[in-house]
Amino acid sequence: MNEVKAMPRLARSAVRWLMAGTVVVTFATVAVSADAQEHGAGPMHGPMHGPGAGAMMMFGGSPEQVARHVDRMLDGLSATDAQRGQIKQIAQAAAADLKAQHEAGKGLRERSLQIFAAPTVDANAAESVRQQIEAQHDQASRRMLQAMLDVSRVLTPEQRAKIAERVKQRQAMMQDRMQRMQREHGQRGAASKPQ
Repeated sequence: MNEVKAMPRLARSAVRWLMAGTVVVTFATVAVSADAQEHGAGPMHGPMHGPGAGAMMMFGGSPEQVARHVDRMLDGLSATDAQRGQIKQIAQAAAADLKAQHEAGKGLRERSLQIFAAPTVDANAAESVRQQIEAQHDQASRRMLQAMLDVSRVLTPEQRAKIAERVKQRQAMMQDRMQRMQREHGQRGAASKPQ
C-alpha cells in the first residue's frame, strides 16, 4: 500500500526534476553558444564572414599564441618585419581587450543560471541579462572589427587579397568536411534504424 502512494509522489518529483533539468540544459546550451560567438572560435565567427574572417583566430590566447597566429597568417605574404611587429601589437592589444570583456561577462552568465535555477523564473530579469549579454557581444564584435581595420591598414592590397583567397579555400574545405560528415552520419543513422 505504501508503495502505491509513493509512486505518484515519486513520479511528480521526477517530472519536476526533468523540467528543471531541461531548462538548465537549454540555458547552458545558449550560454555556451553565446560564449563561442564571443570568442570568435574559427574562420566563420566574428564581426565579418568575408576576407578577414579567417584572421579572427589571432585575437585569442596568450601573447605568444597571438604572435604565432599572426606569423602563420603572414607566412607566404612577403610581410616585412615592421608589418609583423605592427600587426602583432594590434592583435595582442585586441586579444587583451577581448579577454577582459570575456571575464566581465562571466558574472552575467552566472546571473543567468541563478535566474533559471530559481523556484520561479523572473522573465524580466532574464530579458535584462540577455540584453546585457547581447551588448557585450556587440562590443566584442566592434573591437574585433576595429582590430581588423587596423591590420588592413598595415597590409598591402595584394597581401589582403592573398589572405582572402586562403580564407575562401579554408571555408570551402570546411564546407566539404561538413557535408561529408552529414552524409556519413546519415548513412550510419539509416543503417542503425530497424527495418
